[in-house]
Amino acid sequence: MDKERVKKLVRELIIEIGEDPTREGLRDTPERIANMYKEIFGGYESDSELSVQFSEDSDVVVARNIQFYSMCEHHMLPFFGKIHIAYSPNGRVFGISKLVRLVEKFSKRLQIQERLTKNIADELYAQGVKGVVVLADAEHLCMKMRGVRNDATLSSSAYRGIYENKEEKESIMAMIRRRPADSSL
Repeated sequence: MDKERVKKLVRELIIEIGEDPTREGLRDTPERIANMYKEIFGGYESDSELSVQFSEDSDVVVARNIQFYSMCEHHMLPFFGKIHIAYSPNGRVFGISKLVRLVEKFSKRLQIQERLTKNIADELYAQGVKGVVVLADAEHLCMKMRGVRNDATLSSSAYRGIYENKEEKESIMAMIRRRPADSSL
């Protein structure tokens, strides 16, 4: 990303909406936005985060409530929520931080939720696991702030491998959606 160009474009946008980019509260806004964009769109520069694996035999691994923030590609407004990942290892497991980094890789891009869900499932499945389920639940500010102005949330899912089978899908969905015994988890 060309930070100086972004700063210039933000300054021009401030002028176009009728503001003065030299006034005190806006003077440093182009710099702040350029820095923010580098951070929130860092997923374009991210490599695969699943290279570290451990030999371990396990039937199912479930990571619940992975928090994410992304930007809608249609209006460049945030959407955010939780992603749940379940996978059936094939003799190797991933560290939990690798799953979080995988979510960050795809969420830190201009995106739609459905593609975000699919991309995470595809990349994890490409690592040779037997099956993957990715569920995403999110709130979209593009829908809350403009247009229909509604608080509805969106859920999306992607199933790969053994979880494309109806019985396996129902079983893993029940496991993902159940509340842990310790409600603080």
